[in-house]
Amino acid sequence: MSAEIVSQDGAAPPASAGRASRRPDRVIRPVTGVLADGTACYAPVGEVVMDGSRVICHLCGRSFRSVAAHLASHGWSKARYCEEFGLERSQPLEAEETRKLRAAAMTTRLIFDPAIRAGSAAGRERARTGELTKDAAAAARGRSFPEQRRRKAAQARTAPPSAVAARASRERADRRLVEIAVAAAKSLGYADIGSFVSDRQQAGISLAAMSREAGLHKDWMSRHLHKVVPAAATTLPHASGDRADVIWLASLERLGYQDVTFYLQERHLAQHRTVNAIAAEVGLSRHQVTAALRRHGLAPVAHASKRHAADQRAAHVAERLGYESVADYVAIRRANGMTWRAIAAESGQPQTWLRRHSAP
Repeated sequence: MSAEIVSQDGAAPPASAGRASRRPDRVIRPVTGVLADGTACYAPVGEVVMDGSRVICHLCGRSFRSVAAHLASHGWSKARYCEEFGLERSQPLEAEETRKLRAAAMTTRLIFDPAIRAGSAAGRERARTGELTKDAAAAARGRSFPEQRRRKAAQARTAPPSAVAARASRERADRRLVEIAVAAAKSLGYADIGSFVSDRQQAGISLAAMSREAGLHKDWMSRHLHKVVPAAATTLPHASGDRADVIWLASLERLGYQDVTFYLQERHLAQHRTVNAIAAEVGLSRHQVTAALRRHGLAPVAHASKRHAADQRAAHVAERLGYESVADYVAIRRANGMTWRAIAAESGQPQTWLRRHSAP
């Protein structure tokens, strides 16, 4: 590896400058890599490196407000620069401050320059009719992804798994329910929603009437009270498991079942039927089925049949290819230098499906 002394203002030091004459604003920029033709890289391939409010040039290591304007000194065009150093063609090669100044200048020209207005109108018309999209697709057809795009895709694959995202969404929704309950209780003059429910329960008012009185949906209390105030939910008359399961007995007897817990385990966990499918079979609402699952200590699984089918498909593909999992198969094939297209052809699966299952 080699290094070059460069200055922050973009000026190269004189050849005769000694150690004592070097200004403190000059830094030594190491070479980070070499292209296939031997060109030295002073910034990582596939990455735009900022030096304060300036952008570092991959070719010389100096920093500029606009590398795009500097490329003419190297005899390079922006298209060649982006292609050689793995950058997307739409990647700006200017610092944020420079882009803002250019945008302000263009706004002024757009107002006073007729040629700029005509060009802008022509571009908007092409975008409206779809011609711009077609031309972009034609230009990108057959061109491999740059390194910058590959890194973005890799970061997307290493994002938090769906289970973590779903749990975070559920926690936010539960906090929102608590906020709604607190606001409803205060509007009615109660310290908390539990005191309101207890008072109305002694008066013989139903949960639907309580919900309406609090300005909520008529089913809000029956759906969410066990989440907001579990202690208050257990004191309700209909909270008894035996009494709540009475409405299930007629349908279960017709289906050949005697126990609600066993039926739910068989249908939802063993046969992977969805909540909606169970509700249609027994003639109840999906909310009643969800409440029964929670009442019997069973966690509802969203899209149970689709997830089960997806897991079965992945297991079948991995078994056919002789691997424990699709992720292992893809990791080994990629380590051997195979492209996504080659892996898709070998496995008979779409590239998008393989990329999803390659994430850890």
